[in-house]
Amino acid sequence: MDWAGWALFGLIATAALTAAMITAQLVGLTRLDLPLVLGTFVSEDPDRARVVGFFLHLCAGQGFALGYAATFALLDRATWWIGALLGIVHVGIALTVILPLLPGVHPRMASQRAGPASTSVLEPPGLFAVNYGVQTPLVTAVIHLVYGTVLGLLLQAR
Repeated sequence: MDWAGWALFGLIATAALTAAMITAQLVGLTRLDLPLVLGTFVSEDPDRARVVGFFLHLCAGQGFALGYAATFALLDRATWWIGALLGIVHVGIALTVILPLLPGVHPRMASQRAGPASTSVLEPPGLFAVNYGVQTPLVTAVIHLVYGTVLGLLLQAR
């Protein structure tokens, strides 16, 4: 397996993915603020939460990059299109499983069934995270497709 490539390129691809998601949020393409969502697991302060969340997302991205590298090693080939396919699987799981389950474990996120008495500060993402804007699934999919493509181009299968 390409350990050196995973350590370097996984970090670069994850930082780029995180920056792209933050940029998409700041320009109004989505309201999904992943650093805030992740950081509010550990901090109530939104500014501190965004910093912590950025680093949590980097760690999670490194974990996913490890999965990509392991898949390339198992297939004994790394190509842009295999990376792109993995990116689509990755974002599919994130949007249909991980994000919709977050309200069940996130201490500061409302559930779909939360009423007006809820004191949660984050709204639930919903399926495909559409509660954060109708463009969110497309924006998230494109960014993860690029993430997988970059890893497919840069990682070695060995």
